[in-house]
Formats: sequence, C-alpha cells, structure tokens
Amino acid sequence: MSQTAQVTRFRWQCLQLDAAPEYPDGEVLCQDAVQEEIYTRLFAKDVAFPLPPRYRLRVLKELTSRIESSIVDWEEHGISDNLMTIMSELLSFPLPSEVVAAQQKCHVTYHLSLLQEPSDAAVVLLESRSTISGSGTTGLRTWEAALHMGQYLCANPTLVKGKRLLELGTGTGYVAILCAKYLDSEHVIASDGSEDVVNNLPDNLFVNGLQGSDKVSVSELRWGHALLGTEEEEWNGGRKVDVVLGADITYDVSVIPALVATLQELVAKSPGVVILIAATERNRATFESFLEVCQKRGFRVNYETFPVPPRREQRGPFYNDSTPIHICQLTAV
Repeated sequence: MSQTAQVTRFRWQCLQLDAAPEYPDGEVLCQDAVQEEIYTRLFAKDVAFPLPPRYRLRVLKELTSRIESSIVDWEEHGISDNLMTIMSELLSFPLPSEVVAAQQKCHVTYHLSLLQEPSDAAVVLLESRSTISGSGTTGLRTWEAALHMGQYLCANPTLVKGKRLLELGTGTGYVAILCAKYLDSEHVIASDGSEDVVNNLPDNLFVNGLQGSDKVSVSELRWGHALLGTEEEEWNGGRKVDVVLGADITYDVSVIPALVATLQELVAKSPGVVILIAATERNRATFESFLEVCQKRGFRVNYETFPVPPRREQRGPFYNDSTPIHICQLTAV
C-alpha cells in the first residue's frame, strides 16, 4: 500500500473512532511531512470534529511510540513537537472514565469510499458509543448493517436516485442522510419507533447540512400500528413511497411480526414499492424466523449479491467482516 493510502486509511479509521486503527508503516511515520499531516487532520485545535479525549490520547500514545521505534537516525528524524504538545496537554487534565466516555455523545465520521465524487464524502453523526443507552434504545449508534446497506446503495445509486424513500428503524439516520445528501433521492422519511432516537435525528441532519431541507423529514413510526395521518388526513399525505429501506431491524424475534405487518400495509398503500432489508446474521435462528414470517405473510425474499468486503480491502466505512450481512429484497406475491 502506498504512503498516501496508508495515511489516508489511518485517518479515516481514526475519524470513525475505530477501536484498532491500522497505523502506517514505520518508514512512513518517521517522516516529518507525514507527522504534520496526521497532526493537522486529526489533532490540531481547529479540526472540525475533534476526537474524544480518551480515544485521542490512546491513539497519540501508540502513534508516538511507533514513531519513536521507527527512528534510526535522530539527527535526520524526530517526533513532531505538535504531537507531543497535544499529548502533554491531554495528560495534564483528568479524563472521563471509560464508562462515562462510552455514554457521552461524540462525532463519528464515516468515509463513503465507493462514491467517486467528492473524494472526501462522509456522513458525520453524533452518537452514543455504548451498546445500549440509558433509555434502553440501541438506536443512538450506527450498526454494521447500516454501513453495509450504505455501501450497497453507493454501488447501486439508481435504486434510490429520484425516488421517495422510507427508512424503518433509522437509528442515527446514516442511510437516510446518505441518500438525501449524496445519492440524489427525491425525499427520505427517516422513521423510528423510539422517541429518543427521533429527537436525536435533527442534530445529525444539522451536522450534515440538511437542517430545513425538503429532501428529508423525520417521523415516529411504530411497527404493527396502523399508518395514520397526523397533521394530514392520510399517512404521508397520501403520497406513495417508491422504496422502503431497513438496516439491522430483524435482530429481535419478538418484533418481527409487527415489522412484517407494517411492510404489508406499506405495500397496500404503495403497490410496487421496492423493499430492501440489510440483516446481520448474528443468530441463524433469528434470521430464519424473519424469513419464515415473511413467507407466511406473502413475501418472497431474494438475496442480493453483495458480500461484506474483507477488512483489509475496506477503505471506509470500516466494519466487521466476520459476520454475514444479507441484503434482501422483499417482493409481495
């Protein structure tokens, strides 16, 4: 891998708060220009979305250790004063505990490597990195299936370009924001059944420049409940949707019947609607339960060919390559 590719990969992994970022080789790290680039892009005080303090310090410690180990001639190379100054500042102030840090919201940047333009395309989200928030919801962090669904849509943009979309279980809004900002969807309804999740979405729309945009709206939608209008007489003002998206919404056997019931109602309201589900197969029995309910309710499930790329080939976003994630298209029969 070239020097530029190594540094770029490391930078995007850090911005995604990757737990194990891949550091450039020693002969790359010891170069003054490389250290300055890393400092400027990740640690300088004017960085748009600073890394959380605990994460920043951990990366800096490992980075400076690797730089020190790579230097053969201290007359020729050294460790950046800027990097050392930032680390000293972090060490001089008390940091939050790991438990507290995991529950605090922080900015996470996901690089969209499959988009040709712009080369620095990314979705920035304000997330809680704990698995389950204090309110019991899992929707305040972005899960692998959403990242994989996003990559699938980036590789197949005609599926959503110019279309009216509904995302179920939007969580942090990653897929909805991607479609509205970069894939030229006509309109995206980002929906979720959690009030906390829905209340969190405007912050993420703002960070991505979509506040007040007519390309995306936010809605609380509980599966299994009738789709009724609120301010309008009919649900969604009677407007049909072209595509329904859902990522990592089949993980709980108990909610699958309600989910599929909602899909049935959406098909009735929008005949011909395309339904795409990204499902992480953490548990085969749970996934088979989803398939069984779909079959009983009159849906045919077709698998799209889009495997999770090996970790070494990922250029952003970065996610687990050891667990299968299925992209499924549901068709009413």
